[in-house]
Amino acid sequence: MSPALQTIAGLSRLLREGELSPLELVEETLARIERLNPKLNAYITVTGDAAREQARQAEKEIRDGLWRGPLHGVPYAAKDLFHTRGVRTTMGSKIHTDFVPEADAAVVEKLHAAGAILIGKTGLHENAYGITSNNPHFGAVRNPWDPERIPGGSSGGSTSALAAGLCSFSLGTDTGGSIRIPASFCGLSGLKATFGRVSRRGCHPLGHTLDHVGPFAWTVEETGWIYEAIAGPDPADDSSIDDPLTMPEAIPERLDGRKIGVPRDFYFEGLDGEVDQAVRRALETLQALGAELVEVRLPDIEEMNAIGRLILLAEATSVHHRNLDERPEDFGLDQIALFDQGRFVTAVDYLDAQRRRRQLSHGFYTALEGVDVIATPTIPILPAKIGQTTTKVNGVTLDVRLATTRNVRALNLTGLPLLSVPCGLSEGGLPIGMQLIGALLDEKSLLEIGGSYQRATDWHTKRPPIAGE
Repeated sequence: MSPALQTIAGLSRLLREGELSPLELVEETLARIERLNPKLNAYITVTGDAAREQARQAEKEIRDGLWRGPLHGVPYAAKDLFHTRGVRTTMGSKIHTDFVPEADAAVVEKLHAAGAILIGKTGLHENAYGITSNNPHFGAVRNPWDPERIPGGSSGGSTSALAAGLCSFSLGTDTGGSIRIPASFCGLSGLKATFGRVSRRGCHPLGHTLDHVGPFAWTVEETGWIYEAIAGPDPADDSSIDDPLTMPEAIPERLDGRKIGVPRDFYFEGLDGEVDQAVRRALETLQALGAELVEVRLPDIEEMNAIGRLILLAEATSVHHRNLDERPEDFGLDQIALFDQGRFVTAVDYLDAQRRRRQLSHGFYTALEGVDVIATPTIPILPAKIGQTTTKVNGVTLDVRLATTRNVRALNLTGLPLLSVPCGLSEGGLPIGMQLIGALLDEKSLLEIGGSYQRATDWHTKRPPIAGE
């Protein structure tokens, strides 16, 4: 297997022991980008020369015994929403095509301190506002498991690149599912931490009270390593929280004594048959590991989804209203349609939605008091084809956007930590994900339970056919 397709754990060992140099790894990754990115359109900007320079520095540090940890010398990709000093940051927008920040985002600073190597900026849905990553200005990002299909969004480039071996881990953002959707559709682990755990400084906003930052990796354990590197308080981010991180000492082999909540209503309704089967098999695996499955009651998710859409319409329109007034022709049609709706959200609507948001979120907090995590399917459907707007599930025609966000949007209202972990492949070879929901500030339980599940399964070891080209 190409070094570029290995896990961080495997690469870290090779790099630390001198069997592989950071520069060799970067060159291999850049060669893969040159070969495969034209087929996938995962990157907007590749930072080859800067990555080589960082690799030489990492090689010297490792050789001199200045080991910074498991991310040292490992190349990663950042969603082109994160500011990168001296490197253009487009937000997937025509308006920001030539924007070059003067400073790095907080997470980019922290990854640099951990010795990770930025190899490029990845494609996304315009302004991070959408789930397909079909961008009218930079082209459609394609799913490595089937290039005719969407990788999910809005962080689609970050998962397309990682799944194809065009980086070794990546960063995304999640406002209404934009980490969990592409993680599920591309067969990766994706972690959205508790709101405020990871600084959003230098990350272009979409929804001020909904935006989260998080990592993608092949394994749950490795999302934890990245999370530990990027988490922590930031006085320059007014949403940042200062609470000690509690990380797993090790991934447990058994889950005896753990309780996993399973909501029988809503989340397990209207599923594609293959998704249903894969997630139920995953629950059986968790049971076999010693966990107890406990039925839980959750608040009205349909209402929460409606509230989430309303809040985001208002907040996103607030972020972009000046450019909408001055340069409406530079927005994609789907963006204009959403922002037009946002203009009709009144202050009373918005404040009532925020009040109801707090009430409904408590239903999740209460449900989690009796269990360690709650498990659901991440996405009810398989990845749609690029340009496809409707799909059929059990004979019912569904809107692709609404079906894709059905199980994920409401959870951003709660601020809870969330993890998507691969749990199967369809007969056509398309990835399926299971979503784990943790209590506030309890990323530790997510990582332990998700990691234990991966110890007992091999879905995280699968690679898309294009990765072998």
